Amino acid sequence: MQIGGIYSFNAGEAVIKTSHGDVLSEVEQIIASVDASTFKTKKSAEKTMQGRMLYSPKTLNRAVAEAFLVQGWQKHREYCEYPTEYYTSNYVPGKAIKGAFREMDFVKDRVGVEVQFGKYAFMVYNVAAKMTIFRNLGIIDVGIEIVPLKELAEQMSSGVSYFEQFVWDLKHRGISNIDIPVLILGVVP
Repeated sequence: MQIGGIYSFNAGEAVIKTSHGDVLSEVEQIIASVDASTFKTKKSAEKTMQGRMLYSPKTLNRAVAEAFLVQGWQKHREYCEYPTEYYTSNYVPGKAIKGAFREMDFVKDRVGVEVQFGKYAFMVYNVAAKMTIFRNLGIIDVGIEIVPLKELAEQMSSGVSYFEQFVWDLKHRGISNIDIPVLILGVVP
């Protein structure tokens, strides 16, 4: 795969290049090492793309994950204890919530990476909530979000979001005082 789009959210590109240039180079090499053509394996059953061969988001995501893990990147899981004091007095929960967690796809040298070949809501959640939470927990300082460009998303199942849409929304959302620097990378085969 190759990087076909770069968007710097909250000075993400400058911060990463200044403080984590070696990590950024490694991320670029990892992306380049994935041969996306081998993952055009999903035969569409959707009405609008009946019988068409598409890229499989799950297997493509798995290939990217394997490439990160080989380079020593780690998944980071934070277990959650959800508060119960906000339940109303007339509500009695059926059972305790156990095993809840939040997970960052990859972490290395205080850089968090999320790979999202799925629905749009997850892209926004990663940048506007999850990365901030992991910074507040002292796990990361900056983030990188890897998403498909429209060209790639059109060759996946319907509903997969893409870089251009995501960037438009982030630009129009603006930057909040709690947002961390994030570099958005749009990829294509």
